[in-house]
Amino acid sequence: MVLLLTLFLGGGLTTCATTVKEREQGQPSGETKAEGGGRYYFDDVRVPEELDFKPNESFIYETPRFKAGVLYFSKWRLDVPSLIDFFIYHMEQDNWKQVNIFRGKESFLNFSKPDKTCTIKIFEKWHGSTVVEIRVGPLGERKM
Repeated sequence: MVLLLTLFLGGGLTTCATTVKEREQGQPSGETKAEGGGRYYFDDVRVPEELDFKPNESFIYETPRFKAGVLYFSKWRLDVPSLIDFFIYHMEQDNWKQVNIFRGKESFLNFSKPDKTCTIKIFEKWHGSTVVEIRVGPLGERKM
């Protein structure tokens, strides 16, 4: 019984696959080889394949000109610093400009493009699961 519990808990201690070394080699492993793999609803926001999408908690607002929404993901026992590194690297690859990053118990990564903004919130729950919340929305209209 103890052996099974140890194997179960050991198997759950996975980490986000992208490391600084992999980024330097240009081979981030959190990305699937299929076109558009690791993307949910937004073509320019990649998500590590280790994360489980939560469709019942997520929502998308779509018009012919724009798509916005909030996507929720979670996974038990992910390495938060590696997860942050994954998003920083891939957001830059998808032409997002880093606005700022707040690291702490809850981490916030803010990015922008000329017509939209993206906020990624990463936090761990008390029972060990890591939650990622991705919010994409339009930037305000400029007054003329």
